[in-house]
Amino acid sequence: MTSGASETAAHGHRKDEDAWIGSSIGRREDPRLLTGRGRFTDDIHLPGMLHAQFVRATVASATVTSVDLSEVRRVPGVVAAFDAADLGLADITARLDRPVAEFVPTAMPVLARDRVRYAGEPLAVVVATDPYAAEDGLEAARVSYETRTAVVSDEQALAEGAPLVHDEATANTLVDVSMFATEGIDEVFASAHRVVRVRTKTGRQNALPLETRGALAAWDDREEQLALHTSSQVPHQVRTVAARCLGLDERAVRVLVPDMGGGFGQKCVVGREEIAVAAAALRLGRPVKWSEDRKDALTASFLAREQRYDVRAAFDAEGRILGLDADVVCDMGAYSCYPFSAGIEPLMASAEMPSVYKVPAYRVRARAVTTNKAPTAPYRGVSRPQFVMVVERLFERAARELGMDPVEIRRRNVITEFPYTGVNNVTYDPGSYRESLDLCEAHVREEGWYELRERAAAEGRHIGIGYSCFSERTGYGSAAFAQRKMEVVPGFDIAEVRMDTSGALVVTTGTMSHGQSHETTMAQIAADELGLDVARVRVHQGDTDRITYGWGTFASRSIAIGGSAVRIAAGKLGGKLRLIAASRWDLDPGEVELTRDAVRRRDTGETLSYREIADIAYLRAHLLPKDVDPGLTATASFDVLNDGTFSNATHAVVTELHEGTGQVEILRYLCVEDCGVAINPKVVEGQCRGGIAQGIAGALFEEITYDEQGEPSATSFMDYKVPTAQEIPDVGIHHLETPCAFTETGAKGAGEGGTIGAPAAVLNSVNDALRGTGVELDNTPITPATVVSALEHTP
Repeated sequence: MTSGASETAAHGHRKDEDAWIGSSIGRREDPRLLTGRGRFTDDIHLPGMLHAQFVRATVASATVTSVDLSEVRRVPGVVAAFDAADLGLADITARLDRPVAEFVPTAMPVLARDRVRYAGEPLAVVVATDPYAAEDGLEAARVSYETRTAVVSDEQALAEGAPLVHDEATANTLVDVSMFATEGIDEVFASAHRVVRVRTKTGRQNALPLETRGALAAWDDREEQLALHTSSQVPHQVRTVAARCLGLDERAVRVLVPDMGGGFGQKCVVGREEIAVAAAALRLGRPVKWSEDRKDALTASFLAREQRYDVRAAFDAEGRILGLDADVVCDMGAYSCYPFSAGIEPLMASAEMPSVYKVPAYRVRARAVTTNKAPTAPYRGVSRPQFVMVVERLFERAARELGMDPVEIRRRNVITEFPYTGVNNVTYDPGSYRESLDLCEAHVREEGWYELRERAAAEGRHIGIGYSCFSERTGYGSAAFAQRKMEVVPGFDIAEVRMDTSGALVVTTGTMSHGQSHETTMAQIAADELGLDVARVRVHQGDTDRITYGWGTFASRSIAIGGSAVRIAAGKLGGKLRLIAASRWDLDPGEVELTRDAVRRRDTGETLSYREIADIAYLRAHLLPKDVDPGLTATASFDVLNDGTFSNATHAVVTELHEGTGQVEILRYLCVEDCGVAINPKVVEGQCRGGIAQGIAGALFEEITYDEQGEPSATSFMDYKVPTAQEIPDVGIHHLETPCAFTETGAKGAGEGGTIGAPAAVLNSVNDALRGTGVELDNTPITPATVVSALEHTP
């Protein structure tokens, strides 16, 4: 393990000055994106293009007695209007291979038919010559309902005699799993020196990508293929679902994703609107575009985060944890998302709650309940911001009750010997759990925050210091997803590298960047392997016709899995380059090596440029060695067949609470992170800062609430409080490096750690600032009113 700037010696990388891995080169995407030359879904215009908008349910729970579109079709500019019966599409159904006692599948119709289950659910699609006419058409739609009692909270959903959101889901429960129950755990708690308990609830959030969802579909007569341009993190999954819903061969659907303005998980599931737009385009024989407005994005898109935890932890007199006993309830809204299902949140919480700590005994029950709210999809972190917050609160509470330092109690419990197989049957690969904690605390002390806290207390000010220590499983492969018993099992990824006659390289990958800098980092991996100038590498993604299959980008998988596939493919191509060059010198391939845009003889230093080799491979193939095919192309796949690789970090936050206003001001934010080999440290820091901003948003600002009828409170940014640059502090980031032994680059994922650690660190800091008041806060977001009320208890 190393600290400070990223090293490039790990995992066999070249240590010379030409190595690209570990270099903080500028993002290749930036010149295009920062000068307004990016091309997003809404920027695409095709001849004869029509525009679509959706008639949406105005009530949260009802039987639909009629959908009358007759007046819609008379609105000037409206070309067509379709309801579910008109389009006749198959439903979208996510499944787990689990018994009905553990999982209940629920079909999500592309357009609602006889029932609506949340306000904003699509009932019909209106297609017009321009967006304004489409909006006018919505006003003419007449939908008749027989309203039902809306279920608007998990407590209401689980109450005896509650109305059922889905008739097949008794007790409104879609998932109910008890994955772990250590034998004798009740005795562990009964005999423990101290048992602490935390009950917490987190607010419902919107992932809030800058670019809302959108789709443009057009039939191509020449290719006999539907081209579906969409803003999606998972283009191949969209293709699969679109083909099945539309009754087409998958070959007849091509999904293309242009530049994408964020996704954060909201776009890693298949949306109903994408399929409806494709169906409308097929029916009309003209291109049809849909661009989601911000109101629909806030109220009717996939939401996230709303969870409730009741967790106990047992400790001995020295502060060592003895057991963890948890009950988890996740409010998943009206439907399971595809392909992950409603199990995405509770299964994540169950499997990974012990986190970085040596927990000897563990019991957990986790449920996904269905309510009359917009469905839940993965959002950056997926349950880990919630359960890390709970576990970190347990350690804080135990430290207080045992009279221990909060950092010291963590120090006594973090995993320090690797590989470590936990009570949750997960094997953790080497990390820097203790080291990150120690270094983070050292920086806090060196900067003088502990002294400032004590001086402030003497002055009657309220300053607190809070920590969170956590891991982030990344690079989930087929084995990890199969453990969830998903019917659709993500995991592998495929990459292709192709060198042209000029010696330049094109890399095609099944991942899908939505801000993660893949055009830069994937190019660095390929350039590093081949000794190319990174400027001569072009990265392609987001086109289902260019790669056999890919699982897209989510779960911090792209560099760990997709990047490994790129490196293997580049290595294969490098082998062919060496073989061709060696044959020209009558040498064995082991007697030559790759260097700067060339193959070099080890004995004399003579070189043959990639351009010269490509000339042979393509234009003078008669000179190729026997059994060597023309061309310079290589394809490779990569999968993780174990439990994945774990990044880790410690966050520290210093906050000040202001009397009167209840403002929580963040004075300092520190992050010590370890994501293995950092392909581009500057990109890693950007991921950390962006993730932390979203974690702070969940801790202090963002929440979507509902009234008793299931009407969402936040329909614009006037109602949904989003932090600005003024509320987000500068973040001090320090790197540690523990290379992964089984990814091809030594890299681990880095996309979600910032979001995972931030809520816990902020909440612990606020509670430290409240020390002496007798008040502890365990729910998020922490509102100014909550802080004012807590400070009023100050003696």
